[in-house]
Amino acid sequence: MTIAEDIKNAVEIMRKGGVILYPTDTVWGIGCDATNAEAVDRIYKIKCREESKAMICLVDNENRIQRYVRNVPEVAWDVMTLATKPTTVILDGAIGLAPNLIAEDGSVALRITQEEFSRELCYRMQKPIVSTSVNISGEPAAQNYRDISEEIINSVDYVCATRRNEHKPHQPSSIIRIRPDGEFTIIR
Repeated sequence: MTIAEDIKNAVEIMRKGGVILYPTDTVWGIGCDATNAEAVDRIYKIKCREESKAMICLVDNENRIQRYVRNVPEVAWDVMTLATKPTTVILDGAIGLAPNLIAEDGSVALRITQEEFSRELCYRMQKPIVSTSVNISGEPAAQNYRDISEEIINSVDYVCATRRNEHKPHQPSSIIRIRPDGEFTIIR
């Protein structure tokens, strides 16, 4: 299967409300259309994760962030542009996303992915894609496809073929909380 076919299949599944497993710029992710509340709910159930614990969304470019966050503080652009490793920013004023994806305080965690496959997946989807680590809540994240449990593989609608044979260490992203006034806190 080509990468283009893999992306096409994954996008079709997500547009129908499905859940996928896919490689990202960090660890493997469980994903869905970030505007579909039912699909987001399925991911919480698959991970046995409390809905009060927010999940990260991937986007392909800065313009996409501006569509889903009311006012992006200037320092957030600097953080995303200058970061030397994958960096997720938590921003206030989330709009247009599934309500169960937005934290109680109205914030959302977003990352512009630079990795080729996940960036193209986001571009083709034309919406943010949930990107939470592939694991049951509290267990280690799946760095590579071989680390994913059969239980999780069998609970999703599509598993991307791309990068399944990869065997190298991957780390979760850095996470920085940026307030509307520009104040920021490094979370991870």
